Amino acid sequence: MSAQHAESVTPGPLPLKTLGDIRAALRSGHGFPGDRESFEADLQRALEASSETDLKAVADVIVDYRGRIRLYQDPDFDIAVQEGIDLAARLKQEARGT
Repeated sequence: MSAQHAESVTPGPLPLKTLGDIRAALRSGHGFPGDRESFEADLQRALEASSETDLKAVADVIVDYRGRIRLYQDPDFDIAVQEGIDLAARLKQEARGT
C-alpha cells in the first residue's frame, strides 16, 4: 500500500453560497447541536425585522451560520476547544490551591 493511500482524506469545505447549501449542510449534521432548528428560527426573526430594502439582518444570520458550519468542519477546532477546557480546569485548580 502506498503512502498516499495510508493518509486519511480530508473533505474540502462545503459550498455554502446559498440558503439551500446552508440548510443541506445543517441537515447533514454539520454545525453544532441545535443549529438546524435555530437557523430557521433566527432566519425567520431576521426576515420579519427586515424591510424590503434592508436585508442586513438576514445576511448577518447567513454569515453567522456559515461560520458555525466552517468551525465545525475545522479539524483544529476540537483541539482548540480541548485546550481551552484544559486551561480553564488548570486555572480553577490553581485558584483552589491558593
